[in-house]
Amino acid sequence: MAAVTYRGATRTYPGSSRPAVDRLDLTVADGEFLVLVGPSGCGKSTALRMLAGLEPLDAGSVMIGDRDVTETAPKDRDVAMIFQNYALYPHMTVAENIGFHLKITKVPKAEIERRVRETAAMLDLVEYLERKPAKLSGGQRQRVAMGRAIVRAPQVFLMDEPLSNLDAKLRVQTRTQVADLQRRLGTTTLYVTHDQVEAMTMGDRVAVLKDGILQQVDSPRDLFTRPANTFVAGFIGSPAMNMLHGRLEGHAAVVGEMRVPLTAGQKSALTGPGIVVGVRPEAWTIGTGGLHATVDIVEELGSDSYLHCTADDPAHDRVVLRVQGLSGTREGARVSLAARPGDAHLFDDATGSRLPD
Repeated sequence: MAAVTYRGATRTYPGSSRPAVDRLDLTVADGEFLVLVGPSGCGKSTALRMLAGLEPLDAGSVMIGDRDVTETAPKDRDVAMIFQNYALYPHMTVAENIGFHLKITKVPKAEIERRVRETAAMLDLVEYLERKPAKLSGGQRQRVAMGRAIVRAPQVFLMDEPLSNLDAKLRVQTRTQVADLQRRLGTTTLYVTHDQVEAMTMGDRVAVLKDGILQQVDSPRDLFTRPANTFVAGFIGSPAMNMLHGRLEGHAAVVGEMRVPLTAGQKSALTGPGIVVGVRPEAWTIGTGGLHATVDIVEELGSDSYLHCTADDPAHDRVVLRVQGLSGTREGARVSLAARPGDAHLFDDATGSRLPD
């Protein structure tokens, strides 16, 4: 096991006008489970492939432990990668797939059999060892792919959207198994996903990327409660945070009739007259005064209901709020919304950066 460090790591693909990964500085602690998340094309898979040695660096370096592996061949980096498409050999049995790397590195046969059975037992695959991949379910194939990585006992696991081919129910079950297995093994793991639910439920920390640039790396809780900028605030959370463009009046941000007080430090941190007020869907209260809106759609999910509204103020357009249980509010109803005290997030409209608390 070992820590992982990116130092100014940059990769620009031929013919591209901007880097896929731009000056990435990131440290993953020994034994940590770090999730890389962001929209398609943000550079998360490229960052993983740079560490694996599958993409060269145009600038900067990558370290595994105290070794600079920037110029090291992939086979010598002591990492194991799990791909989205499983990459199993269809003509081999489960046991042969799991033990393939050990065989080509000439590990003794008895040792291969022992390690394969230990790994299979860990993944509940013992009864499937003689089957071929075509006879397995998607979840079982994914566990075989994980077993092939685990049996090598590498310093680092790299997982590139490994659950994306599974159906929704199996994804929930498997992500729990993956997170539990990583904690038992204690192997440093970098996990790439576009699914923020996976990111928030699996990672010790989550790194959010946009256009190849690291936006924030933090615990899931801190990402949700203290997003560093409007991009992270809008990306993390489902439904997304409502981002409302307000105006500054004295020591308050004003949206419609809703007033959110600012501290002297927050006001002095503004670089211009514009301010963005972020309100999570569950942080609204319905009452009198505030932001006036009309309910367009009510989504009732049983435990929660989502109200999709159009604000009277055209600057804010769509507003979403979440209420517990089945809502008594109907489509066409008029509502006045205000953020719960202390639950509004404030950002500089010009830079997108969070104002100091």
